[in-house]
Amino acid sequence: MRLRLAAAAAAALSVGLLAAAPAQADPAGDFLNTLDGTGLSTLNPADAVAAGQSVCPMLADGGQNLADVAGRVSETIGRPIGPATMFTGFAISAFCPGAVTSIANGESPVPLGLLGF
Repeated sequence: MRLRLAAAAAAALSVGLLAAAPAQADPAGDFLNTLDGTGLSTLNPADAVAAGQSVCPMLADGGQNLADVAGRVSETIGRPIGPATMFTGFAISAFCPGAVTSIANGESPVPLGLLGF
């Protein structure tokens, strides 16, 4: 069951990463625009941005993997794991786009330098 959940989370994260627009001068605005048209657009914008910005530091934590981060995001935003995983992918693209290549290469945790810190 845990393996199936991890596979579903990875698939949803991939969709989120592919669908998210590249980061521009206003990552928070781009992030909120990306959420429009999804089931996640009903989140309070300030709370959504705060939750999205929390993803990058979680990725840098050596004890976390993508499934763990998506699980924590799920709890934070009060949504099931599927939408939370998509939200996580959007957040990575908006707030720590350098991490996308590292994640694709299987690097976990993501090196801090790629997270924009």
